[in-house]
Amino acid sequence: MGNKVGKEEKEDEILLKIVPPLDQTYVKWLARDLERVHGFTPKRALAVKPPDHYIEYMKLNGLLDVDLDDPKLAHLFK
Repeated sequence: MGNKVGKEEKEDEILLKIVPPLDQTYVKWLARDLERVHGFTPKRALAVKPPDHYIEYMKLNGLLDVDLDDPKLAHLFK
């Protein structure tokens, strides 16, 4: 009337992670392309201010703890 011990299952599976051979020229091109995409920064990035009703909603729900009228943060919103 107690808990019966179940049969132990043997793990006979061996999983191998095999990587197919890659063309080195393709790998260099891909690395250069990814660096170009992820390293991109716009020259004239403009700050985007959300609509007032979004700001009000975020303040009411405690999602916005930053005072957007703070003079120390004014340079971020220009």
